[in-house]
Amino acid sequence: MHELSLARAIREIVEDEARARGFRRVLRLRLEIGAFAAVEKSALAFAFEAAMRGSPAEGAELEIIDLPGRAHCYDCGEEVELAGRLAPCPRCGGERLRPTGGDEMRVKDMEVA
Repeated sequence: MHELSLARAIREIVEDEARARGFRRVLRLRLEIGAFAAVEKSALAFAFEAAMRGSPAEGAELEIIDLPGRAHCYDCGEEVELAGRLAPCPRCGGERLRPTGGDEMRVKDMEVA
Protein backbone atom coordinates (compact mmCIF):
# COMPACT_ATOMS: atom_id res chain seq x y z
CA MET A 1 0.00 0.00 0.00
CA HIS A 2 1.99 2.98 -1.25
CA GLU A 3 -0.66 5.32 0.17
CA LEU A 4 1.02 4.95 3.58
CA SER A 5 4.30 6.17 2.05
CA LEU A 6 2.41 9.10 0.53
CA ALA A 7 0.82 9.92 3.90
CA ARG A 8 4.23 9.82 5.58
CA ALA A 9 5.58 12.21 2.94
CA ILE A 10 2.65 14.54 3.62
CA ARG A 11 3.51 14.40 7.33
CA GLU A 12 7.08 15.50 6.52
CA ILE A 13 5.72 18.44 4.53
CA VAL A 14 3.45 19.41 7.43
CA GLU A 15 6.25 19.17 9.99
CA ASP A 16 8.68 21.12 7.79
CA GLU A 17 6.12 23.88 7.26
CA ALA A 18 5.22 23.96 10.98
CA ARG A 19 8.89 24.49 11.86
CA ALA A 20 9.41 27.09 9.13
CA ARG A 21 6.23 29.07 9.74
CA GLY A 22 5.68 28.52 13.45
CA PHE A 23 2.18 27.08 13.52
CA ARG A 24 1.14 24.43 16.03
CA ARG A 25 -1.85 22.77 14.46
CA VAL A 26 -3.32 21.97 11.06
CA LEU A 27 -7.11 22.18 11.00
CA ARG A 28 -7.60 21.24 7.35
CA LEU A 29 -5.27 20.02 4.63
CA ARG A 30 -6.27 20.07 0.96
CA LEU A 31 -4.64 17.73 -1.55
CA GLU A 32 -4.92 17.85 -5.31
CA ILE A 33 -4.80 14.39 -6.87
CA GLY A 34 -4.86 13.79 -10.61
CA ALA A 35 -7.12 11.19 -12.20
CA PHE A 36 -4.10 9.18 -13.37
CA ALA A 37 -2.02 9.44 -10.18
CA ALA A 38 -2.74 5.81 -9.19
CA VAL A 39 -3.77 6.82 -5.67
CA GLU A 40 -6.58 4.98 -3.92
CA LYS A 41 -8.25 7.89 -2.15
CA SER A 42 -9.98 5.90 0.57
CA ALA A 43 -6.71 4.10 1.39
CA LEU A 44 -4.90 7.45 1.48
CA ALA A 45 -7.52 8.89 3.84
CA PHE A 46 -7.07 5.91 6.17
CA ALA A 47 -3.27 6.14 5.98
CA PHE A 48 -3.41 9.91 6.51
CA GLU A 49 -5.25 9.50 9.80
CA ALA A 50 -2.70 6.94 11.03
CA ALA A 51 0.38 8.81 9.77
CA MET A 52 -0.64 12.15 11.31
CA ARG A 53 -0.85 10.84 14.89
CA GLY A 54 1.49 12.90 17.06
CA SER A 55 2.00 15.53 14.35
CA PRO A 56 0.56 19.04 13.99
CA ALA A 57 -1.99 17.52 11.58
CA GLU A 58 -3.39 14.96 14.02
CA GLY A 59 -7.18 15.18 13.73
CA ALA A 60 -7.01 17.50 10.71
CA GLU A 61 -9.72 17.32 8.08
CA LEU A 62 -8.39 15.91 4.80
CA GLU A 63 -9.99 17.34 1.68
CA ILE A 64 -9.14 15.73 -1.66
CA ILE A 65 -9.59 17.76 -4.83
CA ASP A 66 -9.84 15.62 -7.96
CA LEU A 67 -7.97 16.89 -11.00
CA PRO A 68 -8.92 15.61 -14.46
CA GLY A 69 -6.63 13.80 -16.85
CA ARG A 70 -5.53 16.13 -19.65
CA ALA A 71 -3.70 15.70 -22.92
CA HIS A 72 -2.74 17.52 -26.09
CA CYS A 73 -4.15 15.84 -29.20
CA TYR A 74 -1.75 15.90 -32.12
CA ASP A 75 -4.58 15.12 -34.56
CA CYS A 76 -6.88 18.08 -33.80
CA GLY A 77 -4.40 20.26 -31.91
CA GLU A 78 -6.70 20.68 -28.89
CA GLU A 79 -6.01 20.40 -25.17
CA VAL A 80 -8.63 17.92 -23.92
CA GLU A 81 -9.80 16.17 -20.76
CA LEU A 82 -9.58 12.39 -20.90
CA ALA A 83 -11.90 9.86 -19.29
CA GLY A 84 -9.05 7.34 -19.03
CA ARG A 85 -5.31 7.21 -19.64
CA LEU A 86 -5.73 5.23 -22.88
CA ALA A 87 -8.93 6.94 -24.03
CA PRO A 88 -9.02 8.51 -27.50
CA CYS A 89 -9.45 12.24 -27.99
CA PRO A 90 -13.04 13.13 -27.07
CA ARG A 91 -13.11 15.82 -29.80
CA CYS A 92 -11.82 13.99 -32.87
CA GLY A 93 -11.30 10.37 -31.82
CA GLY A 94 -7.56 10.65 -32.44
CA GLU A 95 -5.18 8.42 -30.57
CA ARG A 96 -2.00 10.50 -30.84
CA LEU A 97 -2.11 12.16 -27.43
CA ARG A 98 0.57 13.66 -25.21
CA PRO A 99 -0.45 13.68 -21.52
CA THR A 100 -0.24 17.14 -19.97
CA GLY A 101 -1.90 16.58 -16.60
CA GLY A 102 -3.61 14.16 -14.31
CA ASP A 103 -0.71 12.30 -12.73
CA GLU A 104 0.11 14.90 -10.08
CA MET A 105 -0.44 14.88 -6.35
CA ARG A 106 0.35 17.91 -4.23
CA VAL A 107 -0.56 19.68 -1.03
CA LYS A 108 -2.64 22.61 -2.24
CA ASP A 109 -2.91 24.39 1.11
CA MET A 110 -3.38 24.02 4.84
CA GLU A 111 -5.61 25.82 7.29
CA VAL A 112 -3.51 26.24 10.41
CA ALA A 113 -3.81 27.60 13.94
